[in-house]
Amino acid sequence: MKVLVVGGAGYIGSHMVQTLLDAGHAPVTLDNLSSGHRDAVPGGEFILADLADRSALDAALAAQSFDAVMHFASFIQVGESVRRPDLYYRNNFAHTLNLMDAAVAAGVKRFIFSSTAAIFGEPVAVPINEGHPNAPINPYGASKAMVERALADYDRAFGLRSVCFRYFNAAGAHPRGHLGERHDPETHLIPLVLQAAAGLRPNIQVFGNDYPTPDGTCIRDYIHVMDLCASHLQGLEWLEQGKPSQAFNLGNGSGFSVLEVIRAAEEVTGRSVPVVHAPRRDGDPARLVADAALARDLLKWVPRYPRIEAIVADAWRFHQAHPASR
Repeated sequence: MKVLVVGGAGYIGSHMVQTLLDAGHAPVTLDNLSSGHRDAVPGGEFILADLADRSALDAALAAQSFDAVMHFASFIQVGESVRRPDLYYRNNFAHTLNLMDAAVAAGVKRFIFSSTAAIFGEPVAVPINEGHPNAPINPYGASKAMVERALADYDRAFGLRSVCFRYFNAAGAHPRGHLGERHDPETHLIPLVLQAAAGLRPNIQVFGNDYPTPDGTCIRDYIHVMDLCASHLQGLEWLEQGKPSQAFNLGNGSGFSVLEVIRAAEEVTGRSVPVVHAPRRDGDPARLVADAALARDLLKWVPRYPRIEAIVADAWRFHQAHPASR
């Protein structure tokens, strides 16, 4: 299948391009390189363009016949979204409408969207399934929820069928070691812990150690980036088979605490990680864990890397092989 991968130079997008190539598909990456990296695109055609440029999107989609669009080009920093909601509603929602409109105009009927567990807000039940109320508490989560609603309406109006994947905590790196996280600034726990293990930062801050969890620190559901990409491939097959639009929660279903992640990093690296305890952050629930039973049932999706040590080991391999990305 010919697939337009929007944001294919970013963390998850670049792994998706590699997954599509390995599966025998023909990915075409479209990215503005504002946060992605051209050298992270492992193959296939590359188009330098911005979601804000509708004419560029029309030209890209008209130049060849695409079977599907995959969209990874969202802003992802929760704190920034609170400070600058204008950026998040514009890029994550308004510019995504540009892409959806261009897809409809080009006759594309399959759309896969990178959504987030942030659409749920404060959990009322854990683990979180697809029926959990949508009540985002920040503009990042709200912008993603708005796209999900728009996609449902575009399906009814224009026949643009979609699969929305609500990620919990994407982590890890490609097992071959050539792709990994290169965010700037880095805000994700595992690469920050590995930076502390490598001596590139003095310590890792642990926000709160008095939560109602076994060790007092927050529990989160970490999912290997390759397991995410496998689910997207299965989502593509779902749509190719003529199945209806669907949203799926993606996670391992068993969370790991902040201290468990740190201990896993110490085990993998053989180095100690200095820890500084800090007060709780506002809006940090004690436990966020996915119920991914629907993806397992309908897509036959089974995570291949459920152990936190395996996730951390792949991230460390990339970290060691690419010192410039630290």
